[in-house]
Amino acid sequence: MSGLRFVRMGFGADAVEYQVAWDEQRRVHAARFEDEVPDTVLLLEHPPVYTAGRRTADNERPLDGTPVIDVDRGGKITWHGPGQLVGYPIQKLPRPVDVVAHVRRLEEALIRTCAEFGLETTRVEGRSGVWVLGEPRQEGATRPAIGGLSLDFDPRLTDEEFDPRMNGPEYAPSNAGQRREDRKIAAIGIRVAKGVTMHGFSLNVNPDNKWFDRIIPCGIRDAGVASLASELGRDVTVDEVLPVVERHLKDVLENADLKPRVIEKTPAA
Repeated sequence: MSGLRFVRMGFGADAVEYQVAWDEQRRVHAARFEDEVPDTVLLLEHPPVYTAGRRTADNERPLDGTPVIDVDRGGKITWHGPGQLVGYPIQKLPRPVDVVAHVRRLEEALIRTCAEFGLETTRVEGRSGVWVLGEPRQEGATRPAIGGLSLDFDPRLTDEEFDPRMNGPEYAPSNAGQRREDRKIAAIGIRVAKGVTMHGFSLNVNPDNKWFDRIIPCGIRDAGVASLASELGRDVTVDEVLPVVERHLKDVLENADLKPRVIEKTPAA
């Protein structure tokens, strides 16, 4: 089936509960597998919720016992909530599926979206999603002060047991911009079943990023989170960003040269 359709499920006061959206993903996924519907992107906001992918470690979850929904996507724990645009592309891909290529296409659409709003973003090797780059670390350099405190070392780099959730705003993911560190503005976590994708991306438009301080976002301890509004220093709304994301997703996904993953054969001994 040709074409890409967008379904705007609910935003703001009509934000969609995570379980409702997950059920709808499964329904559309089954219909796409049977070629009853075209490739579909569900777009929405969620009420505040933590979700944990299959690789989430126990020590990355909220310390205060806040409930977490365990899901069947890849990746680790993250937060969804007001001010964040969530997209679930349900797309049939040629088998064997090239998962990395699919992730790169989603990243590209979001990088283009951020650029249209005047924010330069990029990929970080070994880490999925879309990033705002910080300043390079220099050995022996003092990290910028937050709240009057300045440290001349970073225990996150040497202590595997260090927990930023228990050490105040100096290490909070939401303060990564003030520390001039790398910070993720869009997270990506997907699942592929029967050659059809599920789950997808979340783009931080203008959320309260302090929600991320209760967890180890995506299991990454030495970086943080960002939003369009905070990086641009002005108000940006999900309503503004929504049509821009749709346009770039349509361009990237519809014009992609979809190919199956290359299987390298080992020469016979």
